[in-house]
Amino acid sequence: MKQILQDIVPTKQECEEFTKVADAVIKKIKIKDADAILGGSGAKDTWLATSHDIDIFVQFARKYEDKSISDILEKVLKKAFTKIERLHGSRDYFQLFYKGYTIELVPIIKITKAENACNITDVSPLHATWVNKQSMKVKNEIRLAKQFCKANKLYGAESYIAGFSGYIIEILIVYYGSFEKLLRASLQWKPQLVVDVEKHYKNRKMALFHLNKSKTQSPLIIIDPVDKGRNAAAALGAVKLREFTKLAKKYLQTKDLSYFTEKKVTKEMIIQKKGKQHLTLMTITPQDGKRDVIGMKLRKTFEYIEKSLAPFALLKAGWEWNPGEDALLYYYTKKDMQSSSIVRKGPPLKMKEQVTNFKKKNKDTYIKNKTIFANITVKHPSLKAFIKSVLKEKYVTERTRKVIVELY
Repeated sequence: MKQILQDIVPTKQECEEFTKVADAVIKKIKIKDADAILGGSGAKDTWLATSHDIDIFVQFARKYEDKSISDILEKVLKKAFTKIERLHGSRDYFQLFYKGYTIELVPIIKITKAENACNITDVSPLHATWVNKQSMKVKNEIRLAKQFCKANKLYGAESYIAGFSGYIIEILIVYYGSFEKLLRASLQWKPQLVVDVEKHYKNRKMALFHLNKSKTQSPLIIIDPVDKGRNAAAALGAVKLREFTKLAKKYLQTKDLSYFTEKKVTKEMIIQKKGKQHLTLMTITPQDGKRDVIGMKLRKTFEYIEKSLAPFALLKAGWEWNPGEDALLYYYTKKDMQSSSIVRKGPPLKMKEQVTNFKKKNKDTYIKNKTIFANITVKHPSLKAFIKSVLKEKYVTERTRKVIVELY
């Protein structure tokens, strides 16, 4: 682990540069009754080496709670910087690129208790205060867990990822004590396990009783240490959780340090793994927009095509996308031809109205075991023609800008 930590703990020089850039941006933000402060992993000292992302929160006094603090901040930022981008969220925030760093500036209302928050983002500085109670040893364990998740594409609470956010990783490490203990514990996780590090509730049953049902749909429920009414893992999806536990088991068996190295998937790698399977490879130029929106459109496109390819005996599929680049969608199928006709089962004969409607929609029908069936001619039996047809469908065209298809 020492070797990994040497690579992921920021050096003294990196820390100095990080602080220098953050301070320079903060000094440019001058608003009466508002203070700009460092936020996110930078404020918690849990950020990873080579990271060039900085979060800055602009805390407005309580008297601004009924005003549009996003609009107020935007005016100031436009005067201080040549180019900023306004991004939409639960409360609009801003992004700019400054001296090689991506800076996100988030307007919030200053609070001392989570229950006084006007918006979920108002609570963020309290998260930093809680994490900063932990030792540097714990923070380095957090870094190991973050790097493990990032390397294996499990990191990120954005809707198109539905993975582990930095904050829930921080909570889990504090709860279990170390990265390896977290991995071992994950092998025993049951559906809707409740993690309550600050013991806000007497037991799991009480936690589920008091939390809003909409907040308990995630496979893992993590009570926010500073806000007992919030499930910090609400955005975590079942797929990423399963992948995490699967990789945890593999890592614990091998202790292979390559699990901490991110492997960029290329077209060549995808083609190389084809074997005797049929491969449909798509290079998609996404539409413009906010990263989360673009990512969700790509994910929905991937899932739509994945479901459509069932008649060709889909074996495996995946997609890769880095913001600012084209996306790669790939599908391995057992067949490149499907049957030229299929049988569609209709309603029982006793359901007369439904049978009549079925006959109207299908010409070649027949009766078997008191049930109506229809022979349906498949329009595109070949994989090539089928893919070409699917890509012309509105569901795909309204979510992509350009698609290049290669069949292997």
